[in-house]
Amino acid sequence: MSKIKLSKEFIKSTVKLALNEDLYPSGDITSSLINNDNIVTVKLISNQKAIVGGLLFAKQTFELIDNKIKFVTKIKDGSRTKKGSLVALIKGKAKNILIAERVALNFMSHISGIATKTNEFVKLAGKKTKICCTRKTIPNLRVIQKYAVKLGGGINHRFNLSDEFLIKDNHVASSDLKSLVLKAIKNKKGKKITVEIDTINQLKSILGLKFNTVLLDNMSIRNLKKSVKIAKKYYETEASGNVSLKTVKAVASTGVNRISVGSITHSAPAIDFKLEI
Repeated sequence: MSKIKLSKEFIKSTVKLALNEDLYPSGDITSSLINNDNIVTVKLISNQKAIVGGLLFAKQTFELIDNKIKFVTKIKDGSRTKKGSLVALIKGKAKNILIAERVALNFMSHISGIATKTNEFVKLAGKKTKICCTRKTIPNLRVIQKYAVKLGGGINHRFNLSDEFLIKDNHVASSDLKSLVLKAIKNKKGKKITVEIDTINQLKSILGLKFNTVLLDNMSIRNLKKSVKIAKKYYETEASGNVSLKTVKAVASTGVNRISVGSITHSAPAIDFKLEI
């Protein structure tokens, strides 16, 4: 499992890139029309029920535009909020607040969206089964997205291809399942090994070999139950493959240790926030 930590340096550099995208080459030509001496207090409000995330990114956005802007949070990342809830108060020059507005809200909308979607899966899966993310993330936003998964109560799978061995169906199609597992065991050097299988016969062919996790991919509920029963004495078990909010409860009922869900990162709807002067 990867450990996701958001350093101050990472947040600052990420926000700088976002602001550069929004302001290059001429800045905010519309907000420049406003008298910059006009001081306002602005409410940051959630327009829907959500798990809130991204407050540090929002705060950093305003700070980079104008370090005199005061950003006072009323809740913390990971907090549940209702529609109409006050998330933060922002006080400063109106022009500078408006320049930073969209970038700040975009970070919060995306991070909160993933956290909220993840939490929906977590609640349905129950206490005995963990929900984890995958590498199906937006390029260059993986750290942020995996952080959001943790806010929602999920756990992180491997961060990148160097974290652990994950022998998947296309690896097997290019070679041989058992020989690949044996090579991974020989070369593991402290790395964990996960082996994906999609039939009970595949599972039986590698049963007893010393690896960590068996990934049960796109199996029926019936075959999942059988596979978990066979594998649980030897390995951690994980289910994957088009798991949705409609099916996750049934998948969890098979006794699988964790369920990986790609949609919590690649398809989570954004949460709607607004600034109200």
